[in-house]
Order: sequence, then structure tokens, then C-alpha cells
Amino acid sequence: MNLKRALRLDQKLHQVISFVGAGGKTTALFQLAREFPQTFVTATTHLGAWQIPLADQHIIATDLDDLKKNLSRGVTLITGEIENDRTKPINPDMLSWLHDKSSSLNIPLLIEADGARQKSLKAPAEHEPAIPEFSDLVVVLAGLSMLGKPLDNDHVHRAEIFSQLSGSNIGDPILPESITHVLSHPLGGLKNIPPTARRVCLLNQADTPELQSIGGRMAHELLDHFDSVVVGSLQNSNLQSFERCAGIILAAGESTRFGSPKQLLDWKGKSFVRQVAETALQAGLWPVVAVTGAFAADVESAIKGLPVSIVHNAEYQQGQSTSICAGVQGLARNVGAAIFLLADQPQIPVDVIRALVESHTLNMQPILAPLVLQERRANPVLFDRVTFPDLLKLSGDVGGRAIFDKHHVEYLPWHDDILLFDVDKPEDYPRLKEME
Repeated sequence: MNLKRALRLDQKLHQVISFVGAGGKTTALFQLAREFPQTFVTATTHLGAWQIPLADQHIIATDLDDLKKNLSRGVTLITGEIENDRTKPINPDMLSWLHDKSSSLNIPLLIEADGARQKSLKAPAEHEPAIPEFSDLVVVLAGLSMLGKPLDNDHVHRAEIFSQLSGSNIGDPILPESITHVLSHPLGGLKNIPPTARRVCLLNQADTPELQSIGGRMAHELLDHFDSVVVGSLQNSNLQSFERCAGIILAAGESTRFGSPKQLLDWKGKSFVRQVAETALQAGLWPVVAVTGAFAADVESAIKGLPVSIVHNAEYQQGQSTSICAGVQGLARNVGAAIFLLADQPQIPVDVIRALVESHTLNMQPILAPLVLQERRANPVLFDRVTFPDLLKLSGDVGGRAIFDKHHVEYLPWHDDILLFDVDKPEDYPRLKEME
């Protein structure tokens, strides 16, 4: 997965993206720039002169007239004058002009907004980072190659501040928890990020399976503070994108054909809907949302005590689409995908949900469904957030399958045909009970 995809920059060309932190800012900035036909690159801090050849065109802008030259396609780097092998930052008026110009051309503006003296970790000083207020996305970097190294100025830029923010002592080995504390600290990785900007943490230099695993564990903690966490190596574009994956339990049905509320049937001593909710939580889905309709009070009572949000669908009689819409409308903007779970399938295992999430982390498929026996699509199905606008347009008694023709659908081979079974008619329940 390339960086553009991992940062969810496929849909809108013009965005202002600021890079801060340490451990590959320059690499990330120019790598991302190359993934667009045309890009402006600048800095609100100093750049090393060695970075200039990474661009196709370099403009030294001392005033606005310098910026009004013909700009070529490709990567255009705009800086101030060069002094002592470093470029000076451009002034605010020029930065504002670049912002307007990139918007009119519908191209990205990438900004290096922090310095790290080529170290893999840093903590910001009082005057750092210099992030423009109009940034749409802020990418906060940290290099995992420093794990286990001593916390000192040889390995960390501004080691004393890093020590204070992380709670670690100078000379101690750098631990994953130390990096996580600094990245999630309001005076650390979160410092000066505009409130309207999307936040992405990029854990770079995860060049081994062990570091990738450590990065994945760190990502789950960092998601409390960032919209997404990208883990991997920029050198080989081996990137994984960790995001919140919600669980939406469709529990609004009237159970007309069954004759009584299926959501409340017993499965191993628990109601169907409670078992489904507990499975979703155990699989790590968050948030978990239960959409109620018929028998709303009883369904809500059945999942009482669980960290599950309740969304009541007053229009449940108009079909499943209304429950899908209600569930999606209840999600926060930092949810990257949602898995829809049916209240009449308590037998769905945790493993298949985790497998769907893991595959989406690696590939960010728009729609991902289990495929049983190499030919039959099964539930549950994962929908990436790019599909949410189409899900919200559904009407009538249709499910998510109605938008399969609008998005690329991929399938996850699965070995167990238990995924294919649901309770539709009274005779189905005894058959399901035999599977316990």
C-alpha cells in the first residue's frame, strides 16, 4: 500500500498536509509528492540543502513576484534563501499565496513543519512545531529504529523534553510506551495541531516483523488520539493503516416469519443480541452500535451493561436499509470501516471478524466479505468509509449488497460454513442449537 492510499488521499487532490515529528519526514513528504502528478512542497522551518535535488524544480522565493513564475508539473519546492547549507522558511504571505494557488490548481500543498536534526525521535521545543492553521491533515512521525537505544541526545532530538513528556529517565532504554506517551501528549505529538485537521501518526522504520508487531500494538493505544495510525517502512512502502473499525448490529427486525423476537432467543445462556455484541467487543470492534426497532426496550435490556451504543430506528418497518443508515449516521468521523453483524447469527466467531479487520488494515478494501467453500458469500461484511455515502442512500428492504456494483468487492476465503447459517424460520432454531 502506498502512502497516498494509507493516508486516505485518493478522493480529494487539493489538501494541505503538514509533516511533523522525526524519523522520516523528508522521505515521507517527497515520497507522497511523487504519488501526485503535480505538487507544491515548502517548509515553515529550515530544510537541509541536500533535500533540494529531491524536487523537480526549486524556487527561491524572496518576494511574491518570485512565486509568480511558470510552475512546471511534477514536484516544485519553494523555499527561502540558502544559508549555511540550509534553506530558510518562506514568510507567511508567501505561504498564504501558495495555499490559494494550490487550491486554484487543485493540487496538494505539502509542508515540512518541524525539524529533528535527522534524528528518529524528537520532542518539540516551545516554538515548535510551526503548523499552518489551514492544514487539512497533520502527519506526526516517529522512528521505531530507536527502540531499545538509550534515551540521550545521540538518539533523540531534545532528549530532556522527551524524558519529561514520557516519564523516562535520561539513559533509560527507549520503550514503546515512552514513544506512545510522547506522541499522545498535548505538548508532544499533538502539539499545535489545528482542531479541524485530521491527525495521522506514522510509525516509520518498522523494517522487521517484530517491529511491525510492536507498532501494531502501539497503534491500538494511539487511536485514542489520532484518526489513524500507519505502521511500516517508507523505504519499501510496506505500510499498514490502523483505524477504528465499528461494529453495527442490525437488531431492529420484527421477526415476522419466526413469530417471536429472534434477538432475544437463547444461545449458550445468553440472548442472541448479547452474544453478538460480546463477540464484536471481543474482536476489538469500536465503537459497537446496536440498531433497535421492534422490541427496542427488550433488546436494550438484553445488552445492558455492555459498552454498546444504542441507536433507535423509528423507521424500521420500511426495511433493513433504514437500519443501515441509522447505524452509519451514528459513527464518528474517525471510523475507517464498519462491519455489519446480524442479530440472528450468534454463532459468528471472533476469528472471522478479526481476519476481516486485519485484511482491511493491510489493503483497505472498499468492501470485504468472507467466501465460504470458494463460492458462497457469507456474513459479516466489512464496508470501508468510502462506501458510507452510498450506504446512506439506500432505501427499502435492501442490505449492503445493493451497492456491490458501485465499489470493488474482495473476498476473504473462509473454511467454516457456519457463517452461512441464520435463523429465519422456527425450524432453523433447533438446527442452530445443534451447532453449540
